[in-house]
Amino acid sequence: MPPTGASNNDGGISASNMTKKKRENLGVALEIDGLEEKLSQCRRDLEAVTSRLYGAELSPEARKSLEKQKNSLINKASNYEKELKLLRRENRKNMLLSVAIFILLSLVYAYWTL
Repeated sequence: MPPTGASNNDGGISASNMTKKKRENLGVALEIDGLEEKLSQCRRDLEAVTSRLYGAELSPEARKSLEKQKNSLINKASNYEKELKLLRRENRKNMLLSVAIFILLSLVYAYWTL
């Protein structure tokens, strides 16, 4: 039973595989934005499950189910954080490459106009 408001739109595909497929169609910055939103939703869902877990008297089956959901959400959040780290590193490399190309073009322009 997914928590209220849970977003489970990954269809069993890991964040890494999903991102590799999306990378062909989206820019890195858009991927980062999307992944940050998913991570935020995952954390909200985790908070809701945790509050239900410790907020009320539960049957052993319900407690076990909520513990399983909590562990699943923790793993999902961890995967999202790892993927975000990789995407941010890639974004930094792209930015540095852009700056290097800009500087190179500026130098070439300055050389040709003198």
